[in-house]
Amino acid sequence: MAEAGKYLRGLFSLEGKVALVTGSTKGLGWASAQALAGAGAHVLLNSRHAGEVAAKVRELAAAGLSASAAAFNVADEAAAIGALDRIVSEHGRLDILVNNAAVIHRGKFLDVKTDDWRQEVEINLTACFFLAREAARHMLPRAAGRIINMGSVMSGIARSGAPAYIATKHGLAGLTRAIAVELGHKGITCNTIAPGFFRTELNVSQQQHPKTDEQVRSRTPLRRWGEPQELAGAAVFLASDASSYVNGLTLYVDGGLTAAF
Repeated sequence: MAEAGKYLRGLFSLEGKVALVTGSTKGLGWASAQALAGAGAHVLLNSRHAGEVAAKVRELAAAGLSASAAAFNVADEAAAIGALDRIVSEHGRLDILVNNAAVIHRGKFLDVKTDDWRQEVEINLTACFFLAREAARHMLPRAAGRIINMGSVMSGIARSGAPAYIATKHGLAGLTRAIAVELGHKGITCNTIAPGFFRTELNVSQQQHPKTDEQVRSRTPLRRWGEPQELAGAAVFLASDASSYVNGLTLYVDGGLTAAF
């Protein structure tokens, strides 16, 4: 039994790994970064705001975890490529990329502004494309790597009021499959985590809106919102050797919402 336990701990260990998590100072990005660091990885925290990143790096360090800053705008391709180059130069490798940064503009389809549409496509999909592409270039020499795209339940279903977000999250699931098919035989896997409705700083207004809160609770078989730390298991699983034969998957972490009629 002791040997079995040691084997399982090793499967989920990220000791010696280097991970970049975009949009990781808040919400599910922060929860993912904490989970990966807790499993032993050195985590590069990211946001456009250097001060926020530095504060979160200090928070992880105070908890005895390994982290450093990678402040850049994910929509700036040149800045993103430069950041990835610096990570590999400073740490010698990049093993894990979590494409988490995203924006959402809520509103009915007929009211969507074209500039808002373009911004969501640029951040939620295009940035994930070139970050994954450049991360893969650094992973190829080691013939190993994990690319994790943060999708949504809206990667497979839809609801009124967020057409651009839904389109980009559907697109991200497709991008995941394309990367998985092309790079799997080179040792690089790509999967999507599709969270349901989680309590984060980004959706406080929805949580506090009685009608929305009731809709979430009534449609989710667990009858509640998810807590950010409940995403930790999925993040560590897909980043670790425990998922070595998992590729091209969209893993729904949604309390059963997408299983319900």
